Amino acid sequence: MGQGNDDNARADMVFIEGLEIEALIGIYDWERRIRQPLRFDLEMEFDNRKPAASDAIADTLDYKAVSKRLIEYVSQSGFGLVETLAERCAELVLREFDVARVRLKLSKPGAVRGARAVGVAIERRRSGAG
Repeated sequence: MGQGNDDNARADMVFIEGLEIEALIGIYDWERRIRQPLRFDLEMEFDNRKPAASDAIADTLDYKAVSKRLIEYVSQSGFGLVETLAERCAELVLREFDVARVRLKLSKPGAVRGARAVGVAIERRRSGAG
C-alpha cells in the first residue's frame, strides 16, 4: 500500500456484508440436486486515500463490481466443500481487483439444526504484498 512512513500501521477496508448467493454446494446426494443460499462477508484492504482526495468513483474499489463478479462465479460453481469455494473466491478477489488482503466469511445458513449458520472464515494476502 506504501507511500512510505507508517502506512503499514493502518489498513483501510472496503467491506461487503451479507451478500447472499444461491449455489450448488455440498457433499451429500440431496445437496447436489438443489441450490442453497450462501452468505458472504468480505473485508478487502484497499488504500482509500486516493478516492477520498479525488472524490472520483474511478479511484475506488468498486464493491458493486466485486459483488457482481462473486455472484457470477459462485452461481456457476459446484464445489463440494465451503472451504474450497471460500478459497477460490478469495483468490478471485485478489487476482481481479486491486486488493492487498481479503478476509472472507462464507456462511451456509440452515446447514446444522439449531445453528443460524455454519461455515468458514479465511484471510488471504496477495503474493508479494506486505
